[in-house]
Amino acid sequence: MSIYVKNGRNILMEQYEAYVQDLPIQVESEMVETRYGKTHVLVGGPRNGKPLFLFQGGNCINPMTLSWFLPLFEHYRIYAPDTIGHPGYSEESRISAQDESFAFWSEDLMNHFNVKESSFVGPSYGGGIILRLATYMPDRITRAVLVSPAGIRLGSKLKMIQKILIPLLFYRLTNKERHLRKLTDTMSNNEMKERDRQIIGQIFKFTKLEQDMPKLTTRQELVHYKAPMLIIGGTQDIFFPSSVVKSQAEQIFTGPFTFLEYEMGHFPSEEQLREINEEIQSFLQKHVTEAQQEKIE
Repeated sequence: MSIYVKNGRNILMEQYEAYVQDLPIQVESEMVETRYGKTHVLVGGPRNGKPLFLFQGGNCINPMTLSWFLPLFEHYRIYAPDTIGHPGYSEESRISAQDESFAFWSEDLMNHFNVKESSFVGPSYGGGIILRLATYMPDRITRAVLVSPAGIRLGSKLKMIQKILIPLLFYRLTNKERHLRKLTDTMSNNEMKERDRQIIGQIFKFTKLEQDMPKLTTRQELVHYKAPMLIIGGTQDIFFPSSVVKSQAEQIFTGPFTFLEYEMGHFPSEEQLREINEEIQSFLQKHVTEAQQEKIE
């Protein structure tokens, strides 16, 4: 069953290709067979760089998420898959984020690229996918970065209904810009780029949105996960506010993790992304150095 309505696929794939063309980096495109169907992957960065898998946000297009983390392409070989069942070139059939399915999907991608273990970065839904892998195959992760992640704890459902669902319904009924602006301003704390706002609007109009969030991860599920983790949250995030994510993360993570908080919405500003990328690179390099030192000792 298609996730698109009307001619939505053609519209969004035009946006996808235009976004890729405008990226200031070169990426290759590869289609990978997984046990859940074909998965499209954007690949870039130095061929001899350490591997890093980048999972996109939900109900989004891959190159939009990828554009948030461009500085990482300087040093890492990055594999950015179109999430299966979400807008993009991958199989349209959805798989469950409540069980081991996304862990097996990730494993298939890693095996295709001959990657035994890797760093992972995932915003929003992508963070929830990483937590599914951490639950079922923790040894495949060397370091993980979760940005405004799903899979830990949700914000107020009442606020989401008032500030997201109701404006979304009005936008779908009327197609009026003010309703789109209202909900995207809420999503981004008034910082969303106009290009991204229009793409989000098209996704809202022309796709059947994925409404099932990744499973909320438990402490018992992560008992074997010991790799360093960096979690970045936003105080103004309507979906996963940093205050509730941090308190829950302290309860469920048994291994080392660092929590950084920004006064941002679910979509960071350009300035916040610069700071976030600096923090991510520092985190990844720090733990590479520590791992190398442990091998020497």
